Formats: sequence, structure tokens, C-alpha cells
Amino acid sequence: MFRSQAKELLTEKDRTELLLSEMLPKSVARQLRLGNNVEAETYETSTIYFSDIVDFNEITLHSEPMQVITLLNSVYNLLDSRIECYDVYKVETIGSVYMVVSGVPVRNGQQHVVEVADMSLDILANIEEQNFSGFTKKIELRIGIHTGPCVAGVVGNKMTRYCLFGDTVNTASRMQSTGSASRIHLSEETHKELKEFKRYNLKKRGTIEIKGKGMMTTYWLVGREKIF
Repeated sequence: MFRSQAKELLTEKDRTELLLSEMLPKSVARQLRLGNNVEAETYETSTIYFSDIVDFNEITLHSEPMQVITLLNSVYNLLDSRIECYDVYKVETIGSVYMVVSGVPVRNGQQHVVEVADMSLDILANIEEQNFSGFTKKIELRIGIHTGPCVAGVVGNKMTRYCLFGDTVNTASRMQSTGSASRIHLSEETHKELKEFKRYNLKKRGTIEIKGKGMMTTYWLVGREKIF
């Protein structure tokens, strides 16, 4: 009986650790398991991705709640499977919004902008090929990306979350909300970083007004050269 109880405790411990590692970056989860405090850190550079399902509010108005949950689960599972191929961290999902960062919590030099750009192109290509059960209308994403500094840290003792703060987060969110269906909207900062790699097809959108930011010159990420 004692062995059985000990085995059950170990199994439950493994499940708890697995859940913790899914909710938080591995390095952060490791420190928390050891009982250490995790201090917030400033990151001089990072690239943040936001995407949203186009016309999601309209979709919810004309769909049953179970259909909406099934759709979100299908979209998130697809995105989760694609981001595993890149050096990025999934920060959170809020409703139909999906947030990813590269360069946090593991710094990767200037590679963060490449990881997010390639990931975004990958996601768009895959979402366009999908037929989601129960929906005759094509499901599209609107993607926005911005590059800049941020602060990241653990928030809360219950339902602990690893959160990002700073103007970079807000600007990336604005890039998404002011973008277009099935397109990747870039800030000037992200455009400048990507140009250095000389393998991306970038198109100037123009100067537009961004709420809370004023007039900004923004760009589209259209594609990239194939590397054989």
C-alpha cells in the first residue's frame, strides 16, 4: 500500500511539474520549483507577435458557443504546432488573440526578429490550407509584429503568469489591430531589423495613424527567399 501511495505521489508531482513547465518558461519554472524568487528582467531587444482571428466577433454572433470553442482550440493547436519549430515563447492567449515573443526569456542576439518573421510566414501558409469543421467561411488571421525593449517577469501567486510589459507590447498589439486579413503588419523598427538580413520581401504600406502612437510608417512582410 505504501509503495502504491508513493507511486501516486510521484505521478502527481510529475503532472504538476509538467503543467508548470507548460504555463511558464522552463528556466522560470525551474527556479520556482527550487523555491527561488524570480526577479523581473529588462530586455534591451525582443520581437513580439500578436495575431487575431479576422471578424471573430461576427463569427461568435452566428455560431453556437461549442462551435466557437472548437474553432479556437483548432486554431490554437495549429499555431502551437508551428511555433515549436522556432526559438520563440508563447506568452498567452486572450480570447482570439495569440501572443508570442522571441528574445525573452532567453536572449538570442538579433535572431529574434528572424524567428518571429519566419514563424509568421509559416503560420499564414498553414492557416490558409485549413478547413475548419462547421465553418464555410475561410478563417483568416491578422498578424502584427514590433521590435523593441520590454520588461518580463512572474506575476501572481495563484494562476501564476509570465507577463511582458512596456511600449513594445502595446505597439505590437497596435500593429495587429491596424493590419489586414492574411497579412503580416510590421513596425518601422521591425522592418529595419529584417532589412539587414537581405532575404525578406518587404513592402511599404505607408504612413498611418496608430491610436496612442500618432502617425507611423509601417510595412508588410510579404515573403522570403527560399534557402536550399
